[in-house]
Amino acid sequence: MTGAMYAAISGMKAHMQKLNVIGNNIANINTPAFKASQTTFKESIYTTITSGSNGSSSAGGINPSQLGYGCNVGTIAMDMSTASFSADGNNMHCMIDGSGFFLTGDKATATTSDSKTTLNDVDPQDLDLSRVGDFTFDSQGYLVDGQGHVIYGFVTYTANTDGNTLKDTEKESPLVSTQLVPIRLPIAAGAPTDKTKDPDAGTALYPTQDGTSGKNIYPTGSGNAITVSSIAIDKGTGKITAVNDADNSNIVVGYLALGTVANPNGVTRLENGYYQAGEGAGNCTATSIGGTVTGFLNKPADATTGDAILSSGKTALQTGGLESSGTDLATEIAEMITTQRGYQANTRIITVTDSMLEEMVNMKR
Repeated sequence: MTGAMYAAISGMKAHMQKLNVIGNNIANINTPAFKASQTTFKESIYTTITSGSNGSSSAGGINPSQLGYGCNVGTIAMDMSTASFSADGNNMHCMIDGSGFFLTGDKATATTSDSKTTLNDVDPQDLDLSRVGDFTFDSQGYLVDGQGHVIYGFVTYTANTDGNTLKDTEKESPLVSTQLVPIRLPIAAGAPTDKTKDPDAGTALYPTQDGTSGKNIYPTGSGNAITVSSIAIDKGTGKITAVNDADNSNIVVGYLALGTVANPNGVTRLENGYYQAGEGAGNCTATSIGGTVTGFLNKPADATTGDAILSSGKTALQTGGLESSGTDLATEIAEMITTQRGYQANTRIITVTDSMLEEMVNMKR
């Protein structure tokens, strides 16, 4: 008789866990790029009262008789499908229209000497993943999201070692490094208070590239970034362009990279809307939006082997807004009602079982 009570208790626990998931989904109904979760149940253990039989020449077969002991939570699975676009008019905000994630993390570990700063290679597997494209350039010129995490991608570099400034031909078709690095504005050649006294002040100094390793080398380790305006992100390529305030020249800062995994629903949630490509998701690889950046990841331009930078396929960006929350309020309210009734029904089983036990105890009277 107490088996019914234990089954009901397991049912109450499972329904409470489902209600926790529903509550989290509803709480994040206005959280940009939130991905809702769905809960499924599974049957618990069974006790076999009589075994089944295939029958004999004189008797027919019988089915097994088993008693169950309730249910447990089977899965709590995320729905990583793309939600609707929420326009806000900010040119620095963008949404991933399709699969993939923005690659975020800390600033790259750098090898610094007196004359240069060489950026080390970064494995996409070690970076955090995000679907929220609320970008801005910080005071040091790094492209960061709303939480201050640096955004990774591919930056423009120059083959010219004379001041590391782009030549006219390079401005028309800038070179793009295949090293995955924090996206940063070029370094300013100088920043006097009166720019008219120095026409070269604020000239953009781009990194160069080591021909052997393919690593980006910045001209100095302490230079200030240039100041820019009219920043735009191309939705088909992820190219970031801006106007250098010092000379009103158009510059290409770099290209956003997207991280892809074999199983997007298998990523592990972190706090503040970040994910990690842990067990179940598969390896994280860096891709180029629209296949614009080609070559081998973290390799020089003439490399012939390595991990190829693949195209993001049909995945593109929507600029001027963010991805809406993936919570469907109507669905969650309906699930909440059925979950509440399921929990209530399980409590009734406990009440009825208690009444039956009370009657059995009172038989002595």
